[in-house]
Amino acid sequence: MGVGADDLDPADWEALRAEAHRMLDDAIDHVRTVRDRPVWRPIPDDIRAGFDAALPHQGSDLGTVHAEFRDTVQAYGLGNLHPGFMGWVHGGGTVVGMLAEMLAGGLNANLGGRDHAPIEVERQILRWVRVLFGYPSTASGLFVTGTSMANFLAVLVARTQALGTEIRRTGLGGRNDGLVAYASTAAHGCIRQAFEMSGLGADALRLIATDAEHRLDLAALQAAIAADRAAGLTPFMVIANAGTVDVGAIDDLNAVADIAAAEGAWFHVDGAFGALGMLTPELAPLLAGIERSDSLAFDFHKWGQVPYDAGYLLVRDGETHRATFASPAAYLRRETRGLAGGSPWPCDFGPDLSRGFRALKTWFTLKVYGLDRLGEAIAGTCRVARHLRDRIQAEERLELLAPVALNVVCFRHKGADPDRLNARIVADLHESGIAVPSTTTIGGCLAIRAAIVNHRTREDDVDRMVDAILALGAKQ
Repeated sequence: MGVGADDLDPADWEALRAEAHRMLDDAIDHVRTVRDRPVWRPIPDDIRAGFDAALPHQGSDLGTVHAEFRDTVQAYGLGNLHPGFMGWVHGGGTVVGMLAEMLAGGLNANLGGRDHAPIEVERQILRWVRVLFGYPSTASGLFVTGTSMANFLAVLVARTQALGTEIRRTGLGGRNDGLVAYASTAAHGCIRQAFEMSGLGADALRLIATDAEHRLDLAALQAAIAADRAAGLTPFMVIANAGTVDVGAIDDLNAVADIAAAEGAWFHVDGAFGALGMLTPELAPLLAGIERSDSLAFDFHKWGQVPYDAGYLLVRDGETHRATFASPAAYLRRETRGLAGGSPWPCDFGPDLSRGFRALKTWFTLKVYGLDRLGEAIAGTCRVARHLRDRIQAEERLELLAPVALNVVCFRHKGADPDRLNARIVADLHESGIAVPSTTTIGGCLAIRAAIVNHRTREDDVDRMVDAILALGAKQ
């Protein structure tokens, strides 16, 4: 398929249509037959070397490039579509979301601002998540790349609440007015990074010990706050987890909310995947208190099964959120009519003026499946995790290393030099293509970590992984 002489549209639209249908069929077949392939395959040296090819000054036929994609990219992907992928907290995506991405590409909409229907889709999702999480109608929200970015923006909003909007002009100048914040030692590494990037510095973040359930230790939190106040510092933010990255623990959100309220501190919840437990009656009670948060970060692309990427930030005080980022400029002039209407714009609530249509694949996912069906899928991943837990506890050669709160199971194979043994088992599993767990450290021990996030994962998938682990462990 060639392109026209005067623009980049095809010279032959019907030839394009035929090739497009072949590409779509291949994409659907790739998902439909996912169980027929290994979870992951190492990239062969010759395939990897092919990516060193020179700049393509001359174009190629679309079909030729698509064939190259199938052979060199699609064949060696991450593997998170596969039910045997349990290594990291990655959603499995859906064909519905894939199709919505195609439609979004066809629109090529920039959701930074202005008055057009794609922004209304994003605003509708904001109204939906306000209801889901018990936030007021004045709350603001924004699609971002993921929870790492959402957590960073939340720190900036909390900083504005504490220091005022003048900080945007003057900067910190090496001072932060003694502001300190608190999170548990189980907090994701992006929390520390958010403080580094915010100018407050990592030293402003206190990492508090966790209890036996891997939740934020409330007594330790209160003691740390008291010590900082006695030292003349200002506690301004408390961060709780709704599903820790290592084991899936949920902090006592109501108790943390009480402490934050008593201290006049901003209460933020990192709910990267666990916040969407609100979609199922089985898990929603564990999230009691999330509605009291001042801000909430989560990902639709994890438990929500929306294709990457679709992170979200929800902020109770929409005006403080807007004041943190809005930047009037002549080229962003707002009008009361015409395409320049519709203020405020999404770019008033974050740093991105150029923004893709992440909301569309989320909108399609929510409307096509409905919250109840998505909630059932979430509950299903937890049932599979409990099955894995039970299987581990029934095997003399395996041991569970942490409680199974949600959908994350941490365990290891017993034996001499267990850290080395389990690291080898995991690498061997990856290369076998049978399953892809990851590793973490629990209580000083290297653990095999299985995060059951994919809606396709079933009990027999985790049984197959356990059988392989036992076989590999027998070779120690």
